Amino acid sequence: MQPEVTATRDTYLGLFVVTLATLMYEILLTRIFSVTMWYHFAFMAISLALFGMTIGAILVYLLPVHFAARRAKYCLALSALLFAVSVVLSFLVHLSLRFVPDVPAFTLSRLYPFALTYVVTAIPFAFSGVCVCLALTRFPGQVSKLYAADLAGAAVGCIALILVLQATDGPTAVVVVAMLAGIGAVLFAGEAGHMWLRRAALLCTISLAALAVANTILARHGSAWLRIRWVKGRPERPALYEKWNSFSRITVTGDGKVPREPFGWGFSQTVPWHASVRWLMLQIDSTAGTPLTAFDGDLNGVHYLRYDVTNLVHYVRPDSRVLVIGPGGGRDILAALAFRQRSITAVELNRDILDTVNRRFGAFTGHLDRDPNVTFVADEARSYVARQQDRFDIIQASLVDTWAATAAGAFVLAEQSLYTVEAWESFLRKLTPRGVLTFSRWYFPDRPGEMYRLASLARSSLERLGVPTPRRHIVIARNATGRPGSGAPSCVGTILVSREPFSGRDLNTIEGAARAMDFEIVLSPRGALDDVFAAIVSTPRLESYVAAFPINIAAPTDDSPFFFQMLRLRDMFSPRLWQQGNMTRNMKAVSVLGFLLLVVAGLTVLCIVLPLLLTTQGAARRGALPLTVFFGAIGLGFMLVEISQMQRLIVFLGHPTYGLSVVLFSLLLSSSLGSYLTQRTSDHHFSGSGRARLLLLLAALAVFGLLTPRVILAFRGSMTMVRILAATGVLCGLGLFMGMPFPLGMKAAASKSPALTPWLWGINGATSVCASVLAVAIALTSGISASFWTGFACYAVALAAFAAASRDPT
Repeated sequence: MQPEVTATRDTYLGLFVVTLATLMYEILLTRIFSVTMWYHFAFMAISLALFGMTIGAILVYLLPVHFAARRAKYCLALSALLFAVSVVLSFLVHLSLRFVPDVPAFTLSRLYPFALTYVVTAIPFAFSGVCVCLALTRFPGQVSKLYAADLAGAAVGCIALILVLQATDGPTAVVVVAMLAGIGAVLFAGEAGHMWLRRAALLCTISLAALAVANTILARHGSAWLRIRWVKGRPERPALYEKWNSFSRITVTGDGKVPREPFGWGFSQTVPWHASVRWLMLQIDSTAGTPLTAFDGDLNGVHYLRYDVTNLVHYVRPDSRVLVIGPGGGRDILAALAFRQRSITAVELNRDILDTVNRRFGAFTGHLDRDPNVTFVADEARSYVARQQDRFDIIQASLVDTWAATAAGAFVLAEQSLYTVEAWESFLRKLTPRGVLTFSRWYFPDRPGEMYRLASLARSSLERLGVPTPRRHIVIARNATGRPGSGAPSCVGTILVSREPFSGRDLNTIEGAARAMDFEIVLSPRGALDDVFAAIVSTPRLESYVAAFPINIAAPTDDSPFFFQMLRLRDMFSPRLWQQGNMTRNMKAVSVLGFLLLVVAGLTVLCIVLPLLLTTQGAARRGALPLTVFFGAIGLGFMLVEISQMQRLIVFLGHPTYGLSVVLFSLLLSSSLGSYLTQRTSDHHFSGSGRARLLLLLAALAVFGLLTPRVILAFRGSMTMVRILAATGVLCGLGLFMGMPFPLGMKAAASKSPALTPWLWGINGATSVCASVLAVAIALTSGISASFWTGFACYAVALAAFAAASRDPT
């Protein structure tokens, strides 16, 4: 029998730093993939991180001689060093790939960059997995404390990335991650007794630190060595300004000295195109664009904005208090000023966009923040509106989350809190009696799915307010042909939803403006050009009509907030829907989910389950069946609960990064404490104590599942920090118990068959990989709550398996 090795302080610190770097890199990849690929591939980062780490655990299991306990500290140092080096090398490979998303699904040209990115990017996580698995399986007497250090490091990594991205850009943050992994290697190597390894780790760390500093300085001057080269299949364009944060990457491009035609997608054909303006393009993650318009205070220079269908509401509600959601570069603010509205409040979630518009390019945009009638607010619009005592005459959101959200489809980082029944009900309640809520979206004539869904959303929201005849409160208009040669959809649609029924005078005003600008009134109380719209707002049985419709146009709710995903999973192989306008982008998003399910399942079987089955003795596997079920069930349960809460809190907190960071930080930090509390669980009292703690976990999950909707309802109008604290509070209580099953299972495995602990670690990782995708599929089809309660059921299975393992004498 090999003598048991002991973890020292440096072992704990090294594990803490390595897992900190691992979580930073996982979250950072969601940001980078959002820029280099499409948003629905950002979700892939979670899956490939779990996959890579599980592969690392399997290597430890399959190569016991190389990873023997006596060599554990040396292997810890070497794997951490390889993690540091491979982070940079794999990232360079990713930057060199031209990812082309706009090709038919399941072709080799689409599969190659997708699969290569998945495999290459998983390599660093494999080395991290080796490191973490060694730490958790080669020091069995200290597994609870080590698992606590593992989770605590990961929790801190969630916060550390936000701070790093405030100081530098995304590519340089990758180098910072590698540097942190190098620090972990230095700590491990200090007690491994191999001076050459310590020197190599120290040299690597110093070199990476120097590279991070140099690249940060160069990036601020637009000449970074390490930078994004391909964005969504196109070469990266030189930018006048670039800023990364945990929300997005902001770039400003163009020539602000050359007058050009006014920019916009919703213009009438009667707009005076002879008007020339200077403008720059501010882009978010290289996709969602908003113009920065040169403005010198002369409103005649922005008169052309009166010809945009997105601004139709200003004709019917002059002299109004206006709230603009997502002002971007300030275009909607200029429009309200052009209509001489009484006051404008602009609410923007991304503080760096406000800084770009009003400070960095303030002289160009006319310093709109200095206009006495304009107020900028850096906040999440939904909660800001909910806590306002004053009311507004107009609440406007024009093409918020344009191409970015349409491309995002249905995944965990793509929920949209502005497009749910609960959100619109809140907006409508904050309108004056004469107030109008107006949203603008793309209008594809062959399948105007987004506008159908907006109509459904408007009807459902009005009915919640007790409106008996919603049709009298809804008008939909579109610009008939759109701007030629813009590359945008053929037209834009605008929906107007009024608290009171539109009067005859209101309708005459709208129709007169539409005639003057060649807009089409698609739906109004007086008629409809499309029978589908008439049915949506008038049919007595909307649920039955929606269920029979070819695409999903049901009004989204906070439990199913996937507004931009209008295709059901069963339609991913439907050739008919692939040919229908904006359905193409939705089809690609859904096909990615289906394809990812297949890839993850196939790679999990090929790289994890099959090697385990081929190399483990049958007798040992039979004896380990209850524990195998236990570790598989807690892997499924943890990820289903974690991802369902990410989805729920993205809606509650208003942005994917908040949801991701708050959930991971809260669950991981509290799980770290829960793991630590199992350290004194003795073998003599092990079985009874373990079952009791698992029962407490089930009780905590049940209370959490029932309590969370009430907490969200109570705090939905609070400040962002208050909502973050409320979410953290409820998650920490749950995480305390969720951190206990893994070390309890490891103690049980170590007492029965220590050689099987890497196998069980691998099974846990394999089910976690699959669950990371399965959770999204369940939420899409049945809602976020269904995903959470499926996780609860998995933990119930884990309790039964643990009880069986405790009774099993083998």
